Amino acid sequence: MVNIFDIAISPEWTIQFLITAFFAVLFLQSGLDKFIDWNGNKAYFTLHFNKSPLSKVVVPMLFIIALLEIIAGFTSTYGLIAFCLWGETEWAKLGIILAAVNLLVLFSGQRINKDYGGAAVLVNYFLIAIVGLLLF
Repeated sequence: MVNIFDIAISPEWTIQFLITAFFAVLFLQSGLDKFIDWNGNKAYFTLHFNKSPLSKVVVPMLFIIALLEIIAGFTSTYGLIAFCLWGETEWAKLGIILAAVNLLVLFSGQRINKDYGGAAVLVNYFLIAIVGLLLF
């Protein structure tokens, strides 16, 4: 078993932990919210994409995005636990990779919808994922 107190003081370990925790919280909350408030999210996405080629696939798109987010969130959460308890990094890396894939999917949707401001915001999250991967 890894002694968390010996490695937790390392700046590298701390950044890896925080980035993995960030994606666990981000994608669990976002994915679960999409299912919990399905009608509200469906209304928002329908309005947001009403003048885009994606307007006819809002419901399946919403389901796929929510499912991908939940998978990334749970993978990051398990990765965080494995990282803290056993020093295992593979699940944390996989969680960050899934987070980056989710961000690319969201980024693509924003670009197709010509919401360049929304797409630009996602770049920051994507860069955090890339930094996280580089540190593992």
